Amino acid sequence: MAKAKSVFYCTACGNESAKWVGRCPACGAWNTLQEHIEKPATPGKARSAPVGMSRRPQPLPEVDTDAQIRFLTGMGELDRVLGGGAVAGSLVLVGGAPGIGKSTLLLQICSCLCRDRTVLYVSGEESERQLKMRALRLGVDSDRLFVLSETRLSDVLESADELKPDILIVDSIQTMYHEENESAPGSVSQVKDCTMAMMQLSKAQGITVFVVGHINKDGAIAGPKVLEHMVDCVLYFEGDPNSNYRMLRAAKNRFGSTNEIGVFEMLDTGLAEVPNPSQMLLEGRPEGAPGTCVACVMEGTRPVLAEVQALVCKTTFNVPKRAADGFDFNRAVLLLAVAERRAGMKLSLFDAYINVIGGLRLDEPGADLPVVLAVASSYRDRPIDPDLAAIGEVGLTGEIRSVSQLGQRLQEVSRLGFKKCMIPKNNSEKLDIPVGLTVYRVRDLLEAIAVAL
Repeated sequence: MAKAKSVFYCTACGNESAKWVGRCPACGAWNTLQEHIEKPATPGKARSAPVGMSRRPQPLPEVDTDAQIRFLTGMGELDRVLGGGAVAGSLVLVGGAPGIGKSTLLLQICSCLCRDRTVLYVSGEESERQLKMRALRLGVDSDRLFVLSETRLSDVLESADELKPDILIVDSIQTMYHEENESAPGSVSQVKDCTMAMMQLSKAQGITVFVVGHINKDGAIAGPKVLEHMVDCVLYFEGDPNSNYRMLRAAKNRFGSTNEIGVFEMLDTGLAEVPNPSQMLLEGRPEGAPGTCVACVMEGTRPVLAEVQALVCKTTFNVPKRAADGFDFNRAVLLLAVAERRAGMKLSLFDAYINVIGGLRLDEPGADLPVVLAVASSYRDRPIDPDLAAIGEVGLTGEIRSVSQLGQRLQEVSRLGFKKCMIPKNNSEKLDIPVGLTVYRVRDLLEAIAVAL
């Protein structure tokens, strides 16, 4: 009789190893290998056929594309992140910290989806009564919404085969278990097997499957990294526990861009969309205070305004301290070095702290100039005009370089009521300057600081 075989999976990258090692040989992460016992096939016993085994290869020209591929979920912010709506037959993984609003979001969109589609909501964490109470609070009530409290994978697949829903929601994948797998629910092997079954179901029968996944203490989705490779779309639901605002990001999307973000506000009646995140991010902005500047960045196709704050104070250490929240730390250190060398600020004698208000993370080069201006404002203890916004990339020689989609940024700056905007002088794009907006074209850091201060 064949013996069971042990395989070790890396939870960070999904690499397989025949034996346990302290450091993953593929990605270099420490203590990430977990054991998975693979049971051998029983002799003479046929394997259970996967869902949709009768499908056969088709010539590409004969593949039917007349059917509607995308459909709207009823929440514009979610549709934006998904790339224009959910895709039929796709597998979407929604991750986030416990209590952030994942279940609320998915149950809330059922109100719109059930108008012309059948939805099966499977919960392994709540009973049908609890789901009913939450649905009443969110105003969700439809005869086409079916709920099931179950954790056994075979029962879930059997219910889906009988009901044949258009959309299946599984909350959460960590609670599901495959009865042929002896591992505990939530283990690496259980999560992998259950997700594979969901993928076969969605591809074979054209069912759109939303799977909820919790995150671990490192902020990554719990389970093997291969879980994210199997699904079509990975969404992260983020937010400050002390704030009512939530942000939805796409870490992976086979049907659209990963640069879009969706902004929601958590209310007593559920999640409300925030169509104007710029106004939300600029609420409570101090006027007349040094060390603050407004940046305009592109989040996918949407221009977003955010407040960048900087604090520069004399250091008490031999090596000055640097900290950045919402901005890349290495990029911040680079900009501080450029400001000291090219703009004459003795920042090597000062601690520098950079913060982006509202939980937004600025990853694009267009935020370089606002960061340097905020640092210069705090260094000189002189405030920047509250009606001024800044856009531009900073090079190592101190030059201000052009950025993409500058016209859309200027329109957003003007729409939010700003009267002045600082942009790169060497910009090849033909701009349509909005009425009432004064544009300052600067060539380098010295000129930008002179205009702002």
